[in-house]
Amino acid sequence: PPGTGKTSLIEAAFPDLITVAGDGDTAVADFIGEYTQAPGGGYEFVYGPLVTAMTEGRALLIDDATLISPKVLAVVYPAMDGRRQITVKAHKGETITAAPGFYVVAGHNPGVHGAVLTEALASRFAAQIHVSTDYDLARTLKIDPKAVRVARNLSKRQESGEIGWAPQLRELIAFQKISDVLGADAAVSNLVGIAPEEDRPVIADVVASVYGRPIPPLSLGRQI
Repeated sequence: PPGTGKTSLIEAAFPDLITVAGDGDTAVADFIGEYTQAPGGGYEFVYGPLVTAMTEGRALLIDDATLISPKVLAVVYPAMDGRRQITVKAHKGETITAAPGFYVVAGHNPGVHGAVLTEALASRFAAQIHVSTDYDLARTLKIDPKAVRVARNLSKRQESGEIGWAPQLRELIAFQKISDVLGADAAVSNLVGIAPEEDRPVIADVVASVYGRPIPPLSLGRQI
């Protein structure tokens, strides 16, 4: 799910990681490269992150890969299978062969609107790992144990289908930052406030049971 630390995990594992941030506007040129105007006039071809990762033998992270059009992602497929080669049609039909050490990691958020995980994409990843929030890590980061307890409870309810949202590590880190600056009451109220409206009653009940009092969403104005 979003906010569990997938991208941070890969960045920590590979100091020389090359990343392509995926969205609906990501184009083939964002992987391969394109011609750009040279300082002295004319145009020169500047290689993209896929070519750089292949030639230098580095890991390539395609973040939010399933938000990218399948037609665009197809440019990566030949580099991921036994061929380990791509053809740069825009640059003299040049063939690029992957150096040892090159491979692709992709991030995917299931259930996100617009995300499409095609069979062609999924089949190219030998290892497919589910990443969930590490609550032990949250405690190590000195996040309020009560907030961690709330997150654990809501995560179980989300798994059972009772609600569609639960705070992940990203929200827990933000919770602690707000608590350090504005105080615990503001942080707890904000946690209730950022919940999707349809899930808020359940989330408010869980928060109230853990903190021992009703917690309204964070708002401005006189508080009664």
